[in-house]
Amino acid sequence: MLAEVIEAYDLLDDPGISGKIVMDLLKERGAKGVELKRIREKRGATEAIKITIPGRGGRSAGGKSPTLGIVGTLAGIGARPGVKGIVSDADGCIASIACAFRLLRMERNGEKLEGDVIITTHICPNAPTEPHEPFPFVRYPVSLKRLMLSLVDGSADAILSIDTTKGNRVINHKGFAISPTVKEGYILRISEDLLELMQITTGRLPAVLPITIQDITPYENGLYHLNTILQPSTVTRAPVVGVAITTESGVPGCATGASHLFDIEAAARFALETAKAFGEGRCRFYNEKEFRTILRRYGTMVRFQAR
Repeated sequence: MLAEVIEAYDLLDDPGISGKIVMDLLKERGAKGVELKRIREKRGATEAIKITIPGRGGRSAGGKSPTLGIVGTLAGIGARPGVKGIVSDADGCIASIACAFRLLRMERNGEKLEGDVIITTHICPNAPTEPHEPFPFVRYPVSLKRLMLSLVDGSADAILSIDTTKGNRVINHKGFAISPTVKEGYILRISEDLLELMQITTGRLPAVLPITIQDITPYENGLYHLNTILQPSTVTRAPVVGVAITTESGVPGCATGASHLFDIEAAARFALETAKAFGEGRCRFYNEKEFRTILRRYGTMVRFQAR
């Protein structure tokens, strides 16, 4: 998928980029289910984009194959005018758009996936920055909960959230890592199926992102968060797994020249392989029987999804 990643990077590395430009290009490639929503608040604005890629046996075709959501999670692809060029925080957006390009290419070649895939991200080339330890963050231009409600589609049966996760000292691995599954306020065991897919796509032993309860609570509640990779889990009952694009050293989200295209490509390719397997019923994000047992013994934890 390197060609698609390079194309997505070049497309987004432009101070004049907009959601409409991205939408028009996707439509040129054959995308029929593209939606664009502009969100504006006092502190800024962004454009949420949703691309639905129908599967042969997906619900959009009247079938029963499960739907995977792929969310490119980020605050902004740029931090202009203070920072020139595309920033490290953009990696999730690049990966998700690259996934859309490849799935549309496969569709043109007559090779549809079994289940529907819903890809969402947002286009903001001029997001502000904010202090954060140990490295500054790119700040969301609008309310994060409002944005998540636009990016997380309620029809998705499971979600991959792809996000830059470099500004920390807890995952010292260059490439990408996956988180445990988060569902309805619970941090569940790591999916064995996803670990297997990660080994296959990387040719290496899998890397796992450590997370805490704070990380799965709403971001704007005053608690410390590693980053926003698991914020999609605060607005859905579907299981969510973070796909964290990582580095050995700490890198600020507002840094330029810090997007490593081979790492983004690996994360995007993993997401694509997950979409194939999930739609065919070959990939489980969590053990449903075990989750029912947890609920029966310990009760609901949905309060962690609330502010």
